[in-house]
Amino acid sequence: MATAAMEVNQKNKQSIIEQKQQQQQDNENQREKEEKEEQQLWSWGAGTDGQLGTVRLQDELLPQLLNLPSLSSAGSVSILACGGAHVVALTSGGKVLTWGRGNSGQLGHGDMANNLLTPKPVMALESYFITQVSAGWSHSGFVSDEGYVFTCGDGSFGQLGHGDYRSHCSPVKVSFFVNKHVEQIACGMRHSLVLSKESSGTLLYGFGSGKRGQLAISTDRIKSVNTPDGTRGFDGVQIITIAANGDHSAALSADGELYTWGRGLGASSDFLSPQHLPSSSKFSKVVLGWNHALVLSDNGEVFMLGGNHHGKLSNPENTTLSKHLSGEAAVLERVPGLDGMKVAEIAAGAEHSAVVTEEGAIKTWGWGEHGQLGLGSTSDESSPRTVSLGDEVQHKDGTVRVYCGRGFTYAIRSPP
Repeated sequence: MATAAMEVNQKNKQSIIEQKQQQQQDNENQREKEEKEEQQLWSWGAGTDGQLGTVRLQDELLPQLLNLPSLSSAGSVSILACGGAHVVALTSGGKVLTWGRGNSGQLGHGDMANNLLTPKPVMALESYFITQVSAGWSHSGFVSDEGYVFTCGDGSFGQLGHGDYRSHCSPVKVSFFVNKHVEQIACGMRHSLVLSKESSGTLLYGFGSGKRGQLAISTDRIKSVNTPDGTRGFDGVQIITIAANGDHSAALSADGELYTWGRGLGASSDFLSPQHLPSSSKFSKVVLGWNHALVLSDNGEVFMLGGNHHGKLSNPENTTLSKHLSGEAAVLERVPGLDGMKVAEIAAGAEHSAVVTEEGAIKTWGWGEHGQLGLGSTSDESSPRTVSLGDEVQHKDGTVRVYCGRGFTYAIRSPP
């Protein structure tokens, strides 16, 4: 009897040990699965200011898979904003991290550091839930869920909107909008746009450099303004998306119409007020480079405006022709080389472009001097070329997004 009881007890112990081992194995399998399913970030192109997050101050000609513990521990990235040489990351939990060049205070960490090699949380925004971010040439903007907007970085053209021309190395709330509800900010090279939701509808404001008409606040050329002023030319139009880069601006209306103003895109003259570009297509996204624009239609087609440097837009015949259309608005042209493909995402750097197809393929073209096309060379490309993130990635499910700064590119793959 005693022997039988001991055998039963031994079996029970063995069973418990096996259960624990199985539980450990299950936990390990779950961890491996979660690690495999984690969001992945790649970067390539100009990296001498630390903007690539590789911890190497050098350019990269091919996509580099990043290992950024400070970023991954903060949560998944919902938005990346790439500026002149700095990056702003917004997590799904409303937290902000920045890295790259910080010599004007654009990183928001309270100092004017030359460069920061890895993502660092912006502590001044810790008590806010941030919903949208933007990165200009050397300034940054942040919008909270309560409708506040904060800016930091270079303020020498008034682009921070604080009523002076000072630079700030920590985010400062723009007092003009304290009693309004801001939805978006767009930071250009030396100017900013803000979209605010008010009782009369959505209103657009501009501040900073206005010498090319990029603020659309006056029928005269304005050198600069340091407090927000209402943009003219949108009476009866509901704007839902804004974009700024270089010395020009763009917006999309609720009914998918495109408007541009500021430095002429493919036209010889600047536009001091918003120009509606007629099209049979309805647009869902617009992005700007220094000399060009890309727009994405509701049915996945990509159109371009302007672009006559470094082949950043794909059809030299059309861009050459548009230069001679003196005084006329630039013409929307479909991007060649994407026929039969539906595009899900678009991005524009200073002088290069990137798209993601519905199948998750990344294609780039334009200026390639720093390797920002991710093709393994420094050559320019006049038509879209496919970027490889590695064979194991090409067949994974999930969504891929791209973001471009001045001479560098990021890609984010999120699990399904």
